[in-house]
Amino acid sequence: MRKLRSLAAAALVCALAVPAAAQSTGAVRIGILNDMSGIYSDFQGPGSVVAAQMAVEDFGGKVNGQPIEVIGADHQNKTDVGVSIAREWLDKGGVNAIVDVPNSAIALAVNDIVRQHNSVFLVTGGGTDLLTGEKCSPNTVQWVYDTWADANSIARLGVRSGGKSWFFITADYAFGYALEKQAMRAVTEEGGTVVGSVRVPLGAMDVSSFILQAQASKADVIALASAGGDVTNAIKTAKEFGVMSGGQKMVALIFQIENVQSLGLETAQGIETVNPFYWDMNERTRAFSTRFRERDRKHAVPNEMHAGVYSAVIHYLKAVQAVGSAADGAAVVKKMKELPTSDPLYGEGTVREDGRKMHPMYLIRVKSPAESKGEWDYYKIRTSIPAEEAFRPLSEGNCPLVAKK
Repeated sequence: MRKLRSLAAAALVCALAVPAAAQSTGAVRIGILNDMSGIYSDFQGPGSVVAAQMAVEDFGGKVNGQPIEVIGADHQNKTDVGVSIAREWLDKGGVNAIVDVPNSAIALAVNDIVRQHNSVFLVTGGGTDLLTGEKCSPNTVQWVYDTWADANSIARLGVRSGGKSWFFITADYAFGYALEKQAMRAVTEEGGTVVGSVRVPLGAMDVSSFILQAQASKADVIALASAGGDVTNAIKTAKEFGVMSGGQKMVALIFQIENVQSLGLETAQGIETVNPFYWDMNERTRAFSTRFRERDRKHAVPNEMHAGVYSAVIHYLKAVQAVGSAADGAAVVKKMKELPTSDPLYGEGTVREDGRKMHPMYLIRVKSPAESKGEWDYYKIRTSIPAEEAFRPLSEGNCPLVAKK
């Protein structure tokens, strides 16, 4: 019965996302698939649709004489719903590229479907490094970050700054497992120890028992291998139990500017993270962010995911233009790998043969209330991490597309 209800929801979402006009093949169609109403909705959600629309407008609205259309749908953080929408889009909806897809379990499923249909998958939300590793595809590019990059950087920096023992609070699905695995590896390679871990259901509201287990472990560092609202909830709960004031340090392996907005600077100050984008980095990012805020439903600044959607769609359209058609997804992705990337938000870069978009990452610290000059002035960039250091070496990913040297 539960599965039938999920499938019914999928059908309803697809019906809403793909109106009758969508059956036309006269346009290049881009589908934004993400969480529009749940724990990730403020982190991607409608904001990703806005970012894609801005990219299309800045590109000129047409490619090779064809209009470009953007649609969006809510996968509800349910794999069966996400799969149903993706199939409907590719089978009947005339969608050429699926973009975003936070929730790595859904992203891995969509990765297979897109390859079967020879379309394009631009992963700006899904973080599992399997997408450029064992599950890499000639039809997929992973744009913003991945679990290897974030977990590896934060864990190594944490051990080097004195955090020798670690306890993990991990989201109970593919994304959390990948974060945990990579961070644990980095901790032990740096000479630290892992004293325990616990798995937490996605979207769990009461996490007090998990926080108490972590507190009782006496670990130097409590690491949150999760994202979105789960991170905010865990940090708020830890604050209530006085975890940080007791000498333990809490580290969020994935942390975004919306987390700061929800927590407030008093609670979030001092948290360090890695990120490829900050709205206040330079004149170009500030100009984009001003435009984005005017259109965003909450008038929020864009985060790295929103910026990633814009950047990925711009590069995708350049590749479609160069190939002459969006029909052959593998050919478009091949061209994306051949062309250097360039846009006002992510700057200059490349797409590797395993589908990994290469760009610098930045070590960022959350400002104190005294340091902040106003709303959204939350980050201080401490240092730049070159792309070659930030992302997993090509030789270590086991991607079948990478020729053995």
